[in-house]
Amino acid sequence: VLSVRPSPLVDLASVSTVLALPLAVALAVLRYRLYAIDRLISRTVAWALLTAALVGVYLAMVGLLQRLLAPLTGESDLAVAGATLVVAAVFTPLRRHVQAGVDRRFNRSRYDAERIVAGFRDRLRDEVDLDDLRTDLLATVGATVQPTGTSLWLREERR
Repeated sequence: VLSVRPSPLVDLASVSTVLALPLAVALAVLRYRLYAIDRLISRTVAWALLTAALVGVYLAMVGLLQRLLAPLTGESDLAVAGATLVVAAVFTPLRRHVQAGVDRRFNRSRYDAERIVAGFRDRLRDEVDLDDLRTDLLATVGATVQPTGTSLWLREERR
């Protein structure tokens, strides 16, 4: 058997190409001000964790249902169908839970904004004074959206 060993130059080119990729990404982020890449990373981490969790649940359910249903169904694909239904039912709540955890860790401003708006919503139910409501609304908008300025226009009541 004849084996061909690449030259050291080819090895050097391969290694430098692999090492250049992270450097190129870092340069692109800095040069083009891609600072919102944290959202991309957040979503990637969330979907990777979600996919791993769902695959684990699916494989565990298939194995468990095959063992439990083997005496009743024999070689039927009922266990696979049942596991698929369980994973489909678990997907949305699990996705919400994983996304909330990832947002808490990687996208803190979004998580904090959601908490502030939820607190405003809870206070809004009991608020009757229009001046207090106006102040609270402007404070909530300022804390969540962080605009350069805020104002609130209220229509005059017609009599």
